[in-house]
Amino acid sequence: MPEPTPLGTPAPRAAGAPRPPLVARLRSYLGLGVVAALAVVAYQSTNFDLASLFTGAADFFSFFGRLAPDWSALRIIWRPLIETMQIAYVGTVLGTSIALPLIFLASANTALDPISMLVARVVLTILRSIPDLLWAALFVTLLAPGALPGIVALTFFTVGVLAKLGSETVESADPGPLEALRAAGAGRNRTIVYAVWPQVAATMTSFILYSFEINVRASVILGFVGAGGIGQLLYTRLNFFDYSGVGAIVAVTFVVVLAVDAVSVWARSKLI
Repeated sequence: MPEPTPLGTPAPRAAGAPRPPLVARLRSYLGLGVVAALAVVAYQSTNFDLASLFTGAADFFSFFGRLAPDWSALRIIWRPLIETMQIAYVGTVLGTSIALPLIFLASANTALDPISMLVARVVLTILRSIPDLLWAALFVTLLAPGALPGIVALTFFTVGVLAKLGSETVESADPGPLEALRAAGAGRNRTIVYAVWPQVAATMTSFILYSFEINVRASVILGFVGAGGIGQLLYTRLNFFDYSGVGAIVAVTFVVVLAVDAVSVWARSKLI
């Protein structure tokens, strides 16, 4: 009996086992070569200088030294911080409400017909291809600075991301229960409710919680373009060079985001 190999080392190739075909190996080497070549081109085109990261270390630490939090700023932090959480929450709820019907329209096994499926997928691709910060900048111009553009931006962003993940989950559902209900004469809605949703409910809830995590972090940045929340206060303090106030905002935001992530991870672990 052969001795077991140490943990982490690949097992030796069995005697007589065929080696990968020459074409497959050449394709792998070619792929690695292309990736390396693109990395070199990008490195040179962006004028990236690794040495500057070390030569500028003194300025880096000096700047962060000025971010020592001024905890007296807490009295003006809480309200925009709560607004940030509310923007993320409302955006997630609205995005989820819109995404759920689109998920089943864009999935091959639950779509009404090929045309509606194609239209739904095109809409979701458009929503997903535009970053949330760009959505916020557009809606600040259309609506007005404040929380509303942030909510709309996160709603669109949530629809795009959640519908993409949800559609892939629905399409991977076991087709057996679907075929059984359809053979019994059940319509599309009953098939979704009784055959598809029980299979994907836990995973979909996990995706929704994960979307809320992303939206909490994103809602902080949206304030930089006038979409309300703690980000708007952070941008103002940066413009006034109030680095101690910036440090307090960053510290409180970090704790809140960390707490949201921890609760979300715990909830997802209970679902899956």
